[in-house]
Amino acid sequence: MAFDKISGLPEWDDDDFRDEDEEGEEWKPNPTRDACKEMYEQWKQVMIVLKGALESMDTETKEGGFPADYWEDHKAMLMGDAYQVAVKIKSSEAGLYMIRMENASIIRKNAQFIKSSMLTMIAERVIEEAHGKVIREEIDKFRILFRHWVSTFERDEFEDEWGLF
Repeated sequence: MAFDKISGLPEWDDDDFRDEDEEGEEWKPNPTRDACKEMYEQWKQVMIVLKGALESMDTETKEGGFPADYWEDHKAMLMGDAYQVAVKIKSSEAGLYMIRMENASIIRKNAQFIKSSMLTMIAERVIEEAHGKVIREEIDKFRILFRHWVSTFERDEFEDEWGLF
């Protein structure tokens, strides 16, 4: 598995999603997988700008502000959420509607948290305003792709025991 050195994420490989039941079906269009791949590639862009901004954070304790340890913990939490988005995108291609919906919920929650965290980090002067704005813009681009991806889901016969999906 090859990793993109800048984003820290593995490259998308269509062969990861080949199923022996689909043998000979590779020629058929797969709009969900295509949308998923496009969304994954956009998330790699988010990761690049997020990593850059977080690496240049000013965590020095400011008067009335949060201590440096808080920002280091917050940085780790943001990166953990960001990597989890990538994992959930790729693992959603298991093909089950419930798994896709569950992953979509986690992806949305994490992307929203990262986006809203940028406002706090800008306000507290921990990251440059321009960096935070770029991250928010890249997440907005991702959100558009996410909405398209979710629109391609096809409900299956399996029922969610919790009644959510």
